[in-house]
Amino acid sequence: MTIVAPVSLKYRPDLQRIANWVQPNSNVLDLGCGDGKLLAYLQHSKRVQGTGVERDPSAMVKSIQRGVNVIQQDLEEGLALFPDQHFQTVVLSKTLQSMLHTETILREMARVANYGVVSFPNFGYWTHGLSIMMGRMPISKEMPYQWYNTPNIHLCTLKDFEDLAKELGLKITHRALFNGRAEVRFFPGWRSTLAVYRFESPAHLPAKD
Repeated sequence: MTIVAPVSLKYRPDLQRIANWVQPNSNVLDLGCGDGKLLAYLQHSKRVQGTGVERDPSAMVKSIQRGVNVIQQDLEEGLALFPDQHFQTVVLSKTLQSMLHTETILREMARVANYGVVSFPNFGYWTHGLSIMMGRMPISKEMPYQWYNTPNIHLCTLKDFEDLAKELGLKITHRALFNGRAEVRFFPGWRSTLAVYRFESPAHLPAKD
């Protein structure tokens, strides 16, 4: 089987930021890894030991071609095959909004890894509100679907996610907001289309006195 050359994340600043948050020589789990670009990059550039989870057979083939160890499984079935705190970092990129059981997957991420990284479309982006005022469901680059065929069932704003993370005991350590390939720093709740968060697992936090 032909192995694809190491990939570049040049056109994916969100994945670049995720890669920056991953420690070299660590153990990484990528949930919904798709074609394996992120793990292939991390294996090549940071010598991580990577494992991917993906349910799409065609995407799995691409991951394997890139030298990524991938397991076929539906994330809705949970992560029971992985022991507690087995990974340093677990990644869920652009998938959280399509999960039926949002709280469950976040808890499972916190169980299997010391750190979790999630990214999702920001429903608070200003044009989304304008679309709703005009009587239409929003359509954008990050949410390019009609209301009747969208896989996105649990959309949220930045504040929504931060409130849920706090409720679940997840300590947010880093946040990055993007609009296309540009990072957004001013009025991010209105101007960003994609949010990326890194959180620390409660099991990894020091015990309180």
